[in-house]
Amino acid sequence: MKIHFTANDTVEAQMALTELTALYGQATGKDCDTVVVLGGDGTLLENIHRVMHWNKPIYGMNRGSVGFLLNPYRAENLIDRMRNAQSVTLYPLHMTAKGRDGKITEALAFNEVSLLRQSRQASKIGIAIDGVERLPELVCDGILVATPAGSTAYNLSAHGPIIPLSANVLALTPISAFRPRRWRGALLPAQATIRFEILEADKRPVSATADYTEVRDVIQVDIAQDSSTGFTLLYDPDYNLEERILMEQFMP
Repeated sequence: MKIHFTANDTVEAQMALTELTALYGQATGKDCDTVVVLGGDGTLLENIHRVMHWNKPIYGMNRGSVGFLLNPYRAENLIDRMRNAQSVTLYPLHMTAKGRDGKITEALAFNEVSLLRQSRQASKIGIAIDGVERLPELVCDGILVATPAGSTAYNLSAHGPIIPLSANVLALTPISAFRPRRWRGALLPAQATIRFEILEADKRPVSATADYTEVRDVIQVDIAQDSSTGFTLLYDPDYNLEERILMEQFMP
């Protein structure tokens, strides 16, 4: 099995990179069978975006802080572990953001697309689902749309629901909502299209971020799942991502 190793710049990750390349060699990206990512969740997401055009599965090992999306780090028996690994296919969100200057920015997000206020004033955002206005005005710090894989990240911190990978839904979660006070968000079919209209954009500027791609001063953001861009992650059977997401719902 040909492996391409990549790591973040921390000492811990670089030491792991040196150890693993000495044991298993270093294949080029185009010639490898699997990409092994060493770092934390942010490193994994960054490398998914970087190598997705190679169409190679990714096996991540935690050399970062949280590492929820990664396997534990062990240098021994790596090839056997990857051969016995269970695969999970993730589909990203596609964001199309229009700025006040008319510029259109497109980006993919495997965790979430989030909108956040840029000034001291709360943002005002209108929400339409599949072309139907559902909330004419949400006064808030922001709002996000999370995939099941991303539901345990920023979405959970914003008191959004944890979503099993097989649920085929997205989380629509407000961030510090002020009006309407009792609105706590919604679960949407994965195939839904979501449009955010920024109200009073000159007075209440808003940014939009898809994973790590940020656009400032947006006036409209469209979000839909990109079912044509599936990506495969590999997990040890005893560290199954579906099971860990389920377990998160019962954590104290």
